[in-house]
Amino acid sequence: MPPRLTRSFYRRKPVQLARALLGQRLVRVLSPPHGQRLAGLIVEVEAYLGEQDMAAHTFGGRRTPRNESMWRDGGHAYVYFTYGMHHCMNVVASVAGDPVAVLIRALEPTEGIDMMYTRRPPARRDTDLCSGPAKLCQALGIERELDGQDLTHSGPLFIEQARKTAAPVSRITVGPRVGVNYAQEWANEPLRFYLTDNPHVSKAR
Repeated sequence: MPPRLTRSFYRRKPVQLARALLGQRLVRVLSPPHGQRLAGLIVEVEAYLGEQDMAAHTFGGRRTPRNESMWRDGGHAYVYFTYGMHHCMNVVASVAGDPVAVLIRALEPTEGIDMMYTRRPPARRDTDLCSGPAKLCQALGIERELDGQDLTHSGPLFIEQARKTAAPVSRITVGPRVGVNYAQEWANEPLRFYLTDNPHVSKAR
């Protein structure tokens, strides 16, 4: 099996990490009796720049039980529940005490696709399974209980090295983040990155 990404991979500034995560493989291993791997290549991400970023959960130094994982060392998962119905997964960047992260917005499913359809009954094609942050969490069974998992050592949730070098700049489209209109001047910052022309990217383009 490909190696997991190491701590040093995650200890980067969030924009650098966001770009580096594109094309890597997110893996969720289900609990027994299934024990099945559900996985997909990361094709869309958003960077959140912490205390200065009005769209970040840690803006202004906010620290609560909900966002505590963002304050951990790079390579931890920050999973939160939003709108009373959806989970979203972030990868913590940088080092402990610097509360920055990268939101995983879309995957290209590669393993456990039949199980993903079972978890996402509305999906009618593979491109519907993980084309959004809430969709991918539902498809892979990523919920709040996985918040704080160390992606470098965790059994049920981790990221594998699917490519040894970052996707070339020519293959990455950059634009504003989605759904953060409340963040004033930060709403239009070019902090969303996705693999150009990949059909699994979310429809918010």
